[in-house]
Amino acid sequence: MQPLTGVRVLDLSRILAGPHAAQTLGDLGAEVLKLEAPWGDDTRSWGPPFQAGFDGEDVASYFLSCNRGKRIETVNIKQEQERIRALVAYADVVLENFKPGTFDAIVGEVPEDTIVCSISGYGQHGPRRDEVAFDLTMQARSGIMSITGDAEGGPAKVGVAWIDVMTGMNAVSSILAALYHREKTGKGARIDISLWDTALAALVNQGHNALAGITPGRMGSAHPNLVPYKAFEAKDGWFAIGVGTENQWHKLVAALELDVPDHWKDNSARIAERNQVEAAVQQAVANLDRSTLEGLLAGIPNAPVNTVNEALADVQTEARGGLVKHEGVMTLASPLRFIQPSNENSEV
Repeated sequence: MQPLTGVRVLDLSRILAGPHAAQTLGDLGAEVLKLEAPWGDDTRSWGPPFQAGFDGEDVASYFLSCNRGKRIETVNIKQEQERIRALVAYADVVLENFKPGTFDAIVGEVPEDTIVCSISGYGQHGPRRDEVAFDLTMQARSGIMSITGDAEGGPAKVGVAWIDVMTGMNAVSSILAALYHREKTGKGARIDISLWDTALAALVNQGHNALAGITPGRMGSAHPNLVPYKAFEAKDGWFAIGVGTENQWHKLVAALELDVPDHWKDNSARIAERNQVEAAVQQAVANLDRSTLEGLLAGIPNAPVNTVNEALADVQTEARGGLVKHEGVMTLASPLRFIQPSNENSEV
């Protein structure tokens, strides 16, 4: 199922957030044309590793992660502005992540029914509008790094550029809403998506903890509002256990044969005595291997702490078609699935 068949997308973006958004629109059926500078998207050289790309030429694996399914052409932005304007006028959706104001300076007015999604570090207005940004600096300034990592260690970033990825997802959501709006009104839209707004919104419960007067801090893999909820060291590696309900707590106590006080049935009590609760669970887990724990803890959220390679080789990855070959290149599949009337999954 490809609901965006017939929608023309012009991808003027580079790096990750914009290209990932454009790739997702392509996964949904849109026709995506990506314009690159003569020297190519920055991520073409962000390796090693390097491998044969969609066109057979060697390119960084990073580039392949967010540019599947696109027609790619080069353009000299200083010398071919008329060509860019013509392509913008032809497109239904334009994605760009130039410095704020640059797109308007190059293109000028766009057709009334065109949807333009501008992605930037800090948005199209505000005192930081013109500051450059990467996912790393956003994780730092947004407070994410202050709550990521071990309590005894320094700040850490998430292992992937997740603010970039979430920004791309927010861009896709806004574009889909704008396409629906255009279907009803015939009018396009100007969309302003920023890494900053995405990062702040992604603070969710930690942001609201701060608004309630609590200063969030680093807790490793633990949770500020739930106990036990972290990775424990099993006999053969790390293993994550997350208890979110009282029923799950009782199941955990029974499965691990924990000798614990009755008042720990209340999550607030477990938070107040976090160290003791986690120590009790750790003592039980230390004597068991991860496969045994998975069997014992059925019905309680649990999982081994896998390597990326282990996750890609997981039986669920194969069952869900999590890896697909595109133009001879093995890639991560789109996570979007549609259920058909026949109850068969349709991958976009």
